[in-house]
Amino acid sequence: MSSRACPDWPALMEIAPDVQFRHYTLAEVQLPVDAFVRLEGFDPNAVSVCADLDQHVFNPDHTDPRIVEALRRTHWIDVREMSRGGG
Repeated sequence: MSSRACPDWPALMEIAPDVQFRHYTLAEVQLPVDAFVRLEGFDPNAVSVCADLDQHVFNPDHTDPRIVEALRRTHWIDVREMSRGGG
């Protein structure tokens, strides 16, 4: 699977030291079905998602806003929630 480290990793490590954020295409991310159906019309190879796939944590600053909105209604966690003690 092709992926690369998020350029904001130093700041993200302060918020969530056990989370490894990488950038993925939508095709690489196995989104929950309820999020995936909200994303009709996306090119799965062109959209970037910044996340830790194993821990289901995403970085909204580097993720398309429509994907962020779709993930909010799932078990995935916004890294900013972790900084507020919500994760």
